[in-house]
Amino acid sequence: MRPEQEDHLNTDDSDYIIQLYREYWKYLYSSAYRILKDKQACEDIIQDVFINIWNKRDQLQFNTSLKAYLAASVRYEVYRKIRQEKRFEPIAEEMGQFYSQCPTSDAVEYKEYLQEISRVVQELPEKCREVYMLSRDEQLSHKEISERLSISTKTVRNHLTRALRQLRPWLTELMVLVLTLLFR
Repeated sequence: MRPEQEDHLNTDDSDYIIQLYREYWKYLYSSAYRILKDKQACEDIIQDVFINIWNKRDQLQFNTSLKAYLAASVRYEVYRKIRQEKRFEPIAEEMGQFYSQCPTSDAVEYKEYLQEISRVVQELPEKCREVYMLSRDEQLSHKEISERLSISTKTVRNHLTRALRQLRPWLTELMVLVLTLLFR
């Protein structure tokens, strides 16, 4: 970031932060929306990033450009939102199309993560795997799964919790890879 921009940001000039918001909003929104596909969540994330910058303007020191700093801030918030909502698998599957356009090494790494996730799913106990597959592949609700398998919704939740506990490390690594490539 140019020193004069950093100095200007450290003042109480609210018009300047509004100017920055207008200048970078579209770029940041597009980056976030490619991943989340949720208009409101993307808008909230961008607004929160700018509010945080405004609130911490006196302490901020940039080692990169403002654009890079904003992109990293949005990327972090998107990742946090995904982890918070446990929306790993659907996003990872949608990213398959994105990876088909990536360099070969990135596509290979992506496929390796998906294969590892499939291996972990296959190693789940039979009923747990069945519940997981109905939830993820057929996108059935807990109630629909409980009716189909004649088990309680609490049992469905327990099976899904167990499955996700075993899958989470792989899903987290996959999302880090996805976010890294999207925000290059």
